Amino acid sequence: MRHPAILDATHRRVWHKGLTRGTARGGERIMAGTKSLRLSAYAAVLVVAIGLVQVIASVSFYRAIDARTLREDHARRVAELLVVSERVARLRPEALAQVMTSGHLEVALAAKPSVSHAGQDPDLRELAAQIVRWEPSLGDNPLQLAIVRAEKGRRDFVGSMQLADGRWLNFESRDISSMWPIALRATWMTVMTALVCLALALVALRVLTHPLRRMSDAARAIGGGRRVAIRETGPTDLRNLAHAMNEMQDRIAHLVEDQARSFEAIGHDLRTPLARQKIAAELVEESELGALLLESNAEMEALLDSLQQFLRAQHLRSEPEPVDLCELLRAVVAPLGDCVQLDCAEPAVTETYREPVQLALAALIENACRYGQSAKVQVQQDRGGWRITIADDGPGIPAHHFADVLEPFFRLDEARGRTTKGFGLGIPMAHRLLARFGGALSFASGTGGGLVVTVQVPHAI
Repeated sequence: MRHPAILDATHRRVWHKGLTRGTARGGERIMAGTKSLRLSAYAAVLVVAIGLVQVIASVSFYRAIDARTLREDHARRVAELLVVSERVARLRPEALAQVMTSGHLEVALAAKPSVSHAGQDPDLRELAAQIVRWEPSLGDNPLQLAIVRAEKGRRDFVGSMQLADGRWLNFESRDISSMWPIALRATWMTVMTALVCLALALVALRVLTHPLRRMSDAARAIGGGRRVAIRETGPTDLRNLAHAMNEMQDRIAHLVEDQARSFEAIGHDLRTPLARQKIAAELVEESELGALLLESNAEMEALLDSLQQFLRAQHLRSEPEPVDLCELLRAVVAPLGDCVQLDCAEPAVTETYREPVQLALAALIENACRYGQSAKVQVQQDRGGWRITIADDGPGIPAHHFADVLEPFFRLDEARGRTTKGFGLGIPMAHRLLARFGGALSFASGTGGGLVVTVQVPHAI
C-alpha cells in the first residue's frame, strides 16, 4: 500500500493536469463562441458597407447624370425661348411679356441688359455653347448668362440677348434645379432597392451561419461531457465538418468508455487479492497487527468502491422520463436517518434523467452529512425549472477552492483529513453527471458557516 503522502502528492499532480486541461478547454469554448459571433458581425458589417457604397455611388451617378441632363434641357428650352421671343418681339413687342411669361419663366424687353456681363463659370460657357448648338441662328446675337441665388436656396437662371434693333431681351428661368425630383425619385428607388437587397443578404447570412452557430453550441456541449447528435445538413464543407464532429464524438465516447471499463475491470480483479489479504489478516495472531491490516484492507475496498462509482458515471446512459423530485429525494435521504431535513413542496415533477440526478444528489447529500452534523435539502421552482439546495453546518470550503473541488482527487486538508474514506470523487462525479445531462452545480458559503450546494436539475427538451 502506498504511503498516504505519496498518494496525496500523486492526486494533486493529477488534479493540476486535469485543471489545466479543463481551463484550456473552457477557454477554447469561450473563444470559439466569440469567434463565431465576430464572424457573423464582420459579415453583417461587410454587407452593410457594400450596400452603403452602392447607395452612395448610385446617388452620385444619378446626380451627375441629372446635372448634365438639366443643362441640356435648359439649353434647349432657352434656345427655343430666345428664337420665339425674338420673333414675337419683331411682330408684337408690346405683347412679348404677356405671351412668353409663365409660372416658371419671366420675359421682358429693355434698353439695358439685366446681366451686365457674361459669366465666367465654365458651366455657363458650356450652356451658352449648347444654346447655339440647338439654334445656330442665335450665334450672331450677343448672349450673357448668369445664375443668381433666390430665396429658400433656389438657383435662378437669368440671361440677356441683344436683338437686331439694339434692345435687350431679358429672361429669368426660376429654380434651375427643378429637374432634381427626377434624380430624387431615382435615388429613392435605389435606396429602397439597396435596403431590400440588404435585408435579403442579412437573412441569407443568418441562414448560412445557423449551422455554424449550431455546431458551436454542440462543441460547447461536447466540451461539457454531453453527447450531441449534429445534423449533417447545409453546404458540403459544413456537412463534412458536422460528420467529422460526430465521428470525433464516437471516438471520444468509445475511448472514455473503454478506459473506464478497463479501470473497472482492474478494480474488480484487485478485490480477489484484497479478499485473501483480509483472510490472512484475520489469521494473524497479534491483534494490533491484524487490526491494522483489516483497517487498511477496508480502506482499499472503500477506495475501489469510490473509484468504480466515479468511472461508471463517465459512461452512464439514461433516457429522460417524468420524475417526482420529492419522491426521489426521500429515497436518497432515507438511509441517512435524522441527519437530513427535507423541505419539498409537492408536486415537483419534471422531465429529467432519473439515475444521473439520483447519483449526483446522493453523493452531495452524503458529503454534507459526512462533514457536518446536519443538512437541509430544499426544492424550489426556478424560471420554469427546478433548483435543489443542500446546506450543511460543516467546516465549509473556502471560496477560492470552489472551482478546485470540482476536479477529481482534490482534497482539502481542513475539511477532509487523510483518514476520510474515498478518493474525494463525490463532488466531481456529481458535477460531471449534471454537466453531461444539461444540469449545473454551484457553491456558496452559508450565512452561519458551512457549505451551500445548488443543483440546477437537468430538464430534458
